[in-house]
Amino acid sequence: MYDRILVPTDGSDCANAAVDHAADLASKYDAEVHILYVVDVRVSGQGQWALDTETVYEAGQEHGQAVVEQVAEQLESKAVAVKPVVKTGVPGREIREYVDEEACDLVVMGTHGRTGLDRYLLGSVAERIVRTSDVPVLTVRSDE
Repeated sequence: MYDRILVPTDGSDCANAAVDHAADLASKYDAEVHILYVVDVRVSGQGQWALDTETVYEAGQEHGQAVVEQVAEQLESKAVAVKPVVKTGVPGREIREYVDEEACDLVVMGTHGRTGLDRYLLGSVAERIVRTSDVPVLTVRSDE
């Protein structure tokens, strides 16, 4: 039923809860799990102490790489095939494009990652994916 499962992650507890569900489904269907971290281009240094945009994106790439590697290790320990990827862009758009490009059958993601003002200003990525995805989306709440 599922061959390629996408797990978008931001490294949050809620995203990590989604990883466990994706691992179970991947084991059941012998599917490959694609782990996607998107460095958000809308986030950049601002104000007097701001870093230049390139420095912010490089730090985001490094953080994203660490996140996807950690998730990949977790899934590989459960004998699940993985494909870790870090992209730069607007998360909702990049997730939808990745689903199309890689012919993913299912998206498994946390219900929320950002909190507070970021979520209020930028909206929920999970909500956007649920509303606009052409493939099924399984949303997972964290235990908190």
